Amino acid sequence: MRSVKVHREASGSFAKIDEPLFIRDKPILDKFFRKDKLKVMGRVKYSVAIIIISGGLFFLFCPEVAPDNLQPQEILNAVQGSDVIIFFNSGGWGNTPFEKAEDFGPIVKEIQTTLEGWGYDSVVIPYNRTKNSFLGKVDGARDFLSSFESSSSILAGEIEFLTEKLPEKKIIVAGLSAGGAFVTKTYDKISESAKGSILTIAAGTPFWLKSSDPQNILQLDNAGKDSLSKGEIKTLLFSLVKPPIKWISARISGEKIPLSLITNQFVGHSYDWETTSPEIISFLEEKIVRP
Repeated sequence: MRSVKVHREASGSFAKIDEPLFIRDKPILDKFFRKDKLKVMGRVKYSVAIIIISGGLFFLFCPEVAPDNLQPQEILNAVQGSDVIIFFNSGGWGNTPFEKAEDFGPIVKEIQTTLEGWGYDSVVIPYNRTKNSFLGKVDGARDFLSSFESSSSILAGEIEFLTEKLPEKKIIVAGLSAGGAFVTKTYDKISESAKGSILTIAAGTPFWLKSSDPQNILQLDNAGKDSLSKGEIKTLLFSLVKPPIKWISARISGEKIPLSLITNQFVGHSYDWETTSPEIISFLEEKIVRP
């Protein structure tokens, strides 16, 4: 780098006689880098727009992925000899196996025990809303945003098939959280002629989706304590923020907390038989005549 050389003028003051290149050409360089920066920012914005548009198109138009469920004829064969058929749908993605659904499975098992005490044989038919794969979850998210328009229509059609073939049997459709919204939507799609044979037990149904026809629907909300079901926005926002912070803090301190703890953390959104049994038993006694 060249230094600035000076000489003393006759007046005794100092004057620059040779400026370095970077000072002399600074305006030109600023203009050059400004243009280059604008080009880079333009490319970044273009790339982000392409990613967003592509992701949106993929979300909207990716193929439907059917979850693994029994076909209507297979269901018909499986329920022979049972008095009551229980369709079960878990919360979350709606694909938790019945034997592993610790949040709602025990309640359904207690319903079976209650029915058995009344002399009714029952069978549980797990019904999955979402296939356990990437594309399956994309399709499941899309179905969730449409308030289960597609999946509820499929299950409603299968239930109609059963009521036609086995009109003497009672059918219970039970679900938790998003599963509660799903079974509620399913009940709304069933024809009026078949609704007399259908009972719906929905626990913790999100506040934005409730049935307009509560005749044969039991909506459980933990005696008004479920913040998701009641729509308590401030409590819901706090419930969403607190678990991730707790998980990160635990990881920093070396404590291992499963990511699953982040889910189902809404205040009052956990259900058990002791709390729900009075409402469920009263509902079943009213709708199912004991032999």
